[in-house]
Amino acid sequence: MDPVSMVVGATIALGAFVAGRIVTRRQARQSLEQQRREEQARALHGGPQQPQPLCGCGHHLVFHDRGSKKCMTQVVIPGRWTGQSGSTYRQCMCQGYRGPIPVDEYYAPDLLEDNGP
Repeated sequence: MDPVSMVVGATIALGAFVAGRIVTRRQARQSLEQQRREEQARALHGGPQQPQPLCGCGHHLVFHDRGSKKCMTQVVIPGRWTGQSGSTYRQCMCQGYRGPIPVDEYYAPDLLEDNGP
């Protein structure tokens, strides 16, 4: 190999590396700014949100059957994992919701009303 082509190749590789670092930092900065804006909006409009009951598979409690506790959703398998051209779907293999059970809401009558004795 002649030295000129090696210098050109090294310059291209170094340029691609630097461009990748710059783009990655810019994306990280934008995502941090977006998170800050969302946190400020939450603080202004009702405080922190209640924690959501999510399963290990990432699905909400409402997607799990009450009796068998199995997840009833389908997950997407990208074609690049299976060697196919398109994506496929299959039943979620989650064995059941094991997270915290949300507290039920109950109605209690007001104590200030005259309801009896």
